[in-house]
Amino acid sequence: MAGKQTAQEILTSYDGPKLRIMEVCGTHTHEIFRQGIRRLLPESVELISGPGCPVCVTPVGFIDEAVLLTLEKGATLCTFGDLVRVPGTDSSLAQARAQGGRIQVVYSPLDAVEYAKNHPEEQVVFLSVGFETTTPASCLAVSQAEKQGLDNFSLLTANKTMPSAYRALKDSVDVYLYPGHVHAITGTALVESLVEEGVSGVVTGFTARELLTALAVAVTKAREGKPFFVNCYPRVVTREGSPEAQALVARLMEPCNTEWRGLGVIPQSGLRLREEYARFDARRKFDLPAIRGRANPGCRCGEVLQGKCKSTDCPLFGKVCTPQHPVGACMVSNEGACSAYYQYGM
Repeated sequence: MAGKQTAQEILTSYDGPKLRIMEVCGTHTHEIFRQGIRRLLPESVELISGPGCPVCVTPVGFIDEAVLLTLEKGATLCTFGDLVRVPGTDSSLAQARAQGGRIQVVYSPLDAVEYAKNHPEEQVVFLSVGFETTTPASCLAVSQAEKQGLDNFSLLTANKTMPSAYRALKDSVDVYLYPGHVHAITGTALVESLVEEGVSGVVTGFTARELLTALAVAVTKAREGKPFFVNCYPRVVTREGSPEAQALVARLMEPCNTEWRGLGVIPQSGLRLREEYARFDARRKFDLPAIRGRANPGCRCGEVLQGKCKSTDCPLFGKVCTPQHPVGACMVSNEGACSAYYQYGM
């Protein structure tokens, strides 16, 4: 960095060309709002929210599948709390529960395995959503269910990998703020290689100091006019990541095409259980039909996730769509951009 300037001074003094920085992670979005960091930035630096909230990018059809599983197949669904109020085509999980569906909120996939063990008369399905950070836990749950000989446990998967999304959105942003927890698992080798494709980014942590430092590095490197990568979170993130977690996921899962809300189907960006673990795959176990969900046509979550508009540009924001009565997933999730804009009065 230049001389003895602080990160804040570097940011406030930036007078270069317009710079669009995407904070991919929903936790980054909320922390940036909470710390008032956006107010420190000059007009030439624009922060935009990306597809880093796992609940937000989970497509409507996945909710429809889950509703079908509990209401028509009689399965007990175990899920994280955020997913319960996400609207499907005609119903949310909360509405399905009101109609008699069995929905259990859990804190980890292993809680779902324990529930299945204690309720052998029920078919238990864990709704497995998330990125590289949470996928190993779902794989560990399957491994535990296999060891315990449970035949009443399965996953409905919507697991995704971030690099394909980075590539899909690269023409819409100048610099990515890469999520530190994701790259603690995957390492930095792959995003380093994206520099060769013209993709710039900085890995960062989650404190105000870490975020300010990463943003200062981003604007400083951007002045050089060439693609770059910097790891600003070396105390947690290494080049190799977590080989153990990577090996676990590779043993149980394989890449597949998958749909992202707002981005459509991105080839080989999803993960599904391998054939040898098919008995733990809820889609195959219950012979689910292909379901194409329909989002509310007035909701602009898809555009928000692509960085094409801000949450406040949506005509439903703060009026029809609120945290108490969400129309879109971005208002439901604790990591959603719309909930951040609403919560912090933007």
